[in-house]
Amino acid sequence: MNNINHQKISCPHCGHVMHITLDTSNGDQDYIEDCTNCCHPIHLSFHIDDLEQKVQLYINSDDEQVY
Repeated sequence: MNNINHQKISCPHCGHVMHITLDTSNGDQDYIEDCTNCCHPIHLSFHIDDLEQKVQLYINSDDEQVY
C-alpha cells in the first residue's frame, strides 16, 4: 500500500473544501488540524485496513467528545 494518501475533505464547521495529505507509514492516527478558511479545529482520525487495502478516514468538529 502507498504510504502517502491525498484526500479532499470538507470542514465540518464552514464547509470549506481542503486538501490534506495522510502519511500512513506510522499506522492508525488521531490528530487535530485547523481549517485553512475558518481556523476552527477539525478532528481527523484514520484507520488502515490492510486486508481491504483501504484507509478509513473519520472527520468531525473538535467540539464533539471522542472516547
